[in-house]
Amino acid sequence: MAAFLSTWPWDNLGKYKYVVLGPLFAKAFQSVVYEDFQKYSWCVHVVVLYLARCLIYQLWSSYSNMLFLIRNRRILQQGVDFNQIDKEWNWDNSLMLHTLMAFIGCYIFPFLQSLPLWDSKGLITVLLLHIGISEPLFYWVHRCFHKDYLFTNYHSLHHSSPVPQPFTAGNATVLENMVLGIIIGIPVMGSSLLGYGSIALVYGYVLVFDFLRCLGHSNVEVVPHKVFEKMPFLRYILYTPTYHSLHHTEKETNFCLFMPLFDALGNTLNPSSWELHNKISSNAAGKNSKVPDFVFLAHVVDITSALHVPFVFRSLGSLPYSMRIFFLPMLPWVFLVMLVMWLRSKPFVLTFYKLRNRLHQTWVVPRFGFQYFIPFATEGINKQIEKAILRADNLGVKVISLAALNKNEALNGGGTLFVNKHPNLKVRVVHGNTLTAAVILNEIPKDVKEVFLTGATSKLGRAIALYLCRRKVRVLMLTLSTERFQNIQKEAPADCQPYLVQVTKYNAAQNCKTWIVGKWITPREQGWAPAGTHFHQFVVPPILSFRRDCTYGDLAAMRLPEDVEGLGTCEYTMERGVVHACHAGGVVHSLEGWTHHEVGALDVDRIDLVWNAALKHGLKPVSSASNLTNSH
Repeated sequence: MAAFLSTWPWDNLGKYKYVVLGPLFAKAFQSVVYEDFQKYSWCVHVVVLYLARCLIYQLWSSYSNMLFLIRNRRILQQGVDFNQIDKEWNWDNSLMLHTLMAFIGCYIFPFLQSLPLWDSKGLITVLLLHIGISEPLFYWVHRCFHKDYLFTNYHSLHHSSPVPQPFTAGNATVLENMVLGIIIGIPVMGSSLLGYGSIALVYGYVLVFDFLRCLGHSNVEVVPHKVFEKMPFLRYILYTPTYHSLHHTEKETNFCLFMPLFDALGNTLNPSSWELHNKISSNAAGKNSKVPDFVFLAHVVDITSALHVPFVFRSLGSLPYSMRIFFLPMLPWVFLVMLVMWLRSKPFVLTFYKLRNRLHQTWVVPRFGFQYFIPFATEGINKQIEKAILRADNLGVKVISLAALNKNEALNGGGTLFVNKHPNLKVRVVHGNTLTAAVILNEIPKDVKEVFLTGATSKLGRAIALYLCRRKVRVLMLTLSTERFQNIQKEAPADCQPYLVQVTKYNAAQNCKTWIVGKWITPREQGWAPAGTHFHQFVVPPILSFRRDCTYGDLAAMRLPEDVEGLGTCEYTMERGVVHACHAGGVVHSLEGWTHHEVGALDVDRIDLVWNAALKHGLKPVSSASNLTNSH
């Protein structure tokens, strides 16, 4: 049985928990529309304060996840994984509770309903009450919560997050947040009882309180060490993110709310606090940062999916991408950001994870999918990709893998352009299409005797056709170019060439139930497929699931090994822990230590080799079926 006040009363409501605040919001709305606003303005202020507090937490969370700004200032280097994100999903429970406490408090103490807008004397009063009561009370209570029973049943939840984050600050039990609400309320209530309370004081104190709480849990050192060198006494007046991170890693030191003075008085100040702060703050230029072993070079897909990043909404970024209705008001801002990125931006770091002590990062070319099809934009896109490759080479990255449109044949020959232009590259450039082909081939049942292939003369289409004809599978290759078809057919062994058949119309596949789609097809073109057809695909974007009497495969992907660490973001529409095959191909290239570039045309003879290497290193096909065996 759970300890008293260790679980939230609205846990069972799930995402509908916000109905608990319904009466308060309704009262605020009613006071604005139908009643005397002056009389019930306090109710509106309680609602606005709740929303402002949520915004502060969200802004701090966004900042803490902007790796392109803060990666060299991070204190704990491990990533925030899905497990921690799920534990902190209901971080705003604390704000909901404090809002309800404020609502009830205003009814119990009517004088709180008619506070003046401003009283300068309140600033001094609230500081004295905070330093004299809230700080020592929090310090004492916090130490009590580290005792055996209280820690096991209550405070351990807060410390269960390995990497402090702004949302970690709100991740605690009901009892802890009730105590915190009282600690916040003492200076506000005390100032009001003394006659110095004001609306500005309430907003200012509570929002600064939240700001400092998020600061301490941000895992980003933003306080320059030189400030403390010039004014040493400030070390005891204001804590830093490094200071509080030591409390999370060592637990028995640095208990203070915001003022290390109380740790010094209580003999619980960690002696390495200032040294660690100086070390991390001094590394802001990134001189001692770890170099990634592998980089996946992605791009933005479209306007709406641009919001599917951890520095916008961390929680949604941890789920497969899907369009949300509340994205719509944000789209004009995304459009403006897109224009700025087009004019000024350069490739940036988005996410990272660790695999077997190797650092893997995802970088993003600041271009959206549609821009790759604008003729005058292609040169600029190639320059951005080239910048990323050369930067990786200078850093000492071992492998960089190109995502989707970044390796488009018409754009740069599947990466060949960069390898030819820079023959002395130390970083290995990989398009990952060999593993992509292996994944698609793995999905095709062994008893299939005929397939219909669109995009048949592309790099992937060619490799898939040549591989299948060796397995004595008849491949209907849709292409209008007889010359390109014949060139591919000549690459096949003589006894396999008859299995490659050129077709020029979709009706040629009206009796074929296995379609491999490498070129986008319309719902009308899908209509030629017989009932029961399965559409395998390697086309970006994926085709529309139009036929209810058919099944549709996802884009080629693989699940990362189970020992991956710090992974907390879904790759576009992929499930948790699943990455696109071109990403996985780069991972395999890095783990194997291969020293060749994988660009241009696919080597069909390497498909089985790459597949077996992926399985050897613990990558798994997402499909439940596994039709390519290790004996290949």
